[in-house]
Amino acid sequence: MRLHDFDPESRPRERFLQSGPATLTPAELLAIILRTGSQSVNIVDLCHEIIARFTLEKLVNVTITELQEIKGIGEAKAMQIVAIFELNKRLHYTQNHNKKFQAAKDIFDYMSSRLPDETKEHLFVLHLNTKNQIIKMEVVSVGTLNAALIHPREVFKSAIKESAHAIILVHNHPSGDVEPSNADKEITKQLKEASKYLQIELLDHVIISKTEWFSFRERSLL
Repeated sequence: MRLHDFDPESRPRERFLQSGPATLTPAELLAIILRTGSQSVNIVDLCHEIIARFTLEKLVNVTITELQEIKGIGEAKAMQIVAIFELNKRLHYTQNHNKKFQAAKDIFDYMSSRLPDETKEHLFVLHLNTKNQIIKMEVVSVGTLNAALIHPREVFKSAIKESAHAIILVHNHPSGDVEPSNADKEITKQLKEASKYLQIELLDHVIISKTEWFSFRERSLL
């Protein structure tokens, strides 16, 4: 079925204008942006296929090459989709860049959309000023978090360069279990000792998953 064969009141564009964007499904919103489908499939069905394959959540990090595996998605449409989510990431970053961290939930909210690959562990260092506002975020390691692989100098090197007042460690557990491992505890202990000598306070170490977080400070482990 072609899009112009739809009942006019059922077409995404008309419903958008009459009732607003909140009444549209994610596929219909994407259809308004991409505008046209192909000879074999209308744009709404094509967008349903895109979201069904990747899910809206994973579409945030999908690549142009992956999108082009879907029949009807060429380079131009793939670029449009990637550009939409890149703009959203930058908006989220701008809105939160000077946010003051007051609790581990603030850190979780800040980091939840910033994991480039949720299937691997990433160790981030957030550099803070005297108002506990972030001045820089840096990825220190990607892969298995292990005390033997993370040296304090790698964690504090950028903090010294940026004249950070304090730092917060953040890393993710792809398994979804945010309880700290023995390696997590050992790394935190080493970095806490190093922070005393460098006079750059380690405010917290937060472990995150998609829906949960664990704070060393809030659990009185730091």
